[in-house]
Amino acid sequence: QVQLVESGGGLVQPGGSLKLSCATSESIFRLNSMGWYRRAPGEERELVATITISGSTIYVDSGKGRFTITRDVAKNTVYLQMNSLKPEDTAVYYCRADRPLRGEVWGQGTLVTVSS
Repeated sequence: QVQLVESGGGLVQPGGSLKLSCATSESIFRLNSMGWYRRAPGEERELVATITISGSTIYVDSGKGRFTITRDVAKNTVYLQMNSLKPEDTAVYYCRADRPLRGEVWGQGTLVTVSS
């Protein structure tokens, strides 16, 4: 059983930075991968960034060069550092864990609003 708790969302001005956290209830190395997804107003949910057990990462095209996903194994936590934020980054951001054989688990989401 894995539980995900996101935090770090909030209001930030365009060009600013924000760091999201996703705390897990079990070792990150017991998961196939962890990632961040987002759902913008009126749009479908999309992948923002993922990191696999091997450390490989994938980013949404619009986030490349601006977003960085990292992990702290000791804290069982995955982070999403977002720099140079744009209004179009405004969305609810969700943490996702992919468990071997056991399927996926989603967090409750944290709202990121980029506005001046």
